[in-house]
Amino acid sequence: MKKFVKDTFGILFLVIFTISISAEYRLGRDYSIVDNPLQVKKDGVVEVIESFWYGCGGCYSFEPAINDWASKQGADVSFKKMPVPWSDTHRLHAALYYTIDALELDPSTHSAVFVTIHKEGNFLGSPERIQNFLRSFGVEPKITNQYLNSFTIKQKINRDAKHAKQLKISSTPMIVVDGKYIVEVRRGRSYQEMLNIVDYIVELQKPNS
Repeated sequence: MKKFVKDTFGILFLVIFTISISAEYRLGRDYSIVDNPLQVKKDGVVEVIESFWYGCGGCYSFEPAINDWASKQGADVSFKKMPVPWSDTHRLHAALYYTIDALELDPSTHSAVFVTIHKEGNFLGSPERIQNFLRSFGVEPKITNQYLNSFTIKQKINRDAKHAKQLKISSTPMIVVDGKYIVEVRRGRSYQEMLNIVDYIVELQKPNS
């Protein structure tokens, strides 16, 4: 009898919790769905992508929050960043992002890029400036140049350009959940609220939800 009461109470709590959350966030009001979703693996892992640009002030402000959120996710959530390659400058910064990853530099290097752009006034708008920047992390300019212009990194940037167009990404930062649900920055919406919406969608997308 006690077990029955306990199980019943647990189910009732879950139903009430789900209803309250569902009432809080709604498709079409708090987040949207794209017309042409990206293909994602059907392996039980929810894919979360942050579309960003180093030169975006909002992305710089969002960086600590999204990194903290990502560090708390389990094996059932896959998180990655996608630098937007809208223009030549965006593509150069995207190449910098993938160069840092390819060289396996400390992840804090990405934060250092944001700081040098937004706090130190070094926009890193040319390959030479990027070479000088990465020299302070022990990377020789010749190596930096090789990675910036490598076929592999250019392929990744072209892939991101295709995905950004497919998802109709027009601003940053923007979060994409499972290739189809979009959570955007809006006036009056805090970054924490944005991540709360992401959490809600992630839970909906998990196989046992």
